[in-house]
Amino acid sequence: MVYFSTSAERCEKLARYIIENKSTVREAAKKFGISKSTVHKDVTEKLSKINNVLYCEVAKILEINKSERHIRGGEATKRKYQKIYY
Repeated sequence: MVYFSTSAERCEKLARYIIENKSTVREAAKKFGISKSTVHKDVTEKLSKINNVLYCEVAKILEINKSERHIRGGEATKRKYQKIYY
């Protein structure tokens, strides 16, 4: 688990991680040892009040992730059933 001195610091570090790695909320939550809902709330609500430039960059990545989630879900299901039947 990563400790932060302030919630503003946490918001910015999460945002930078998501931007640099083009990661999902789930990946960021796992990396920092916090819940997905905390990551989502930090980068979608709190960050806009703290650092609007970072917020805009993260919003673009989250929008891409949202548009691709059905593909990721389909791939996960495919892998799941390949393990069962092979």
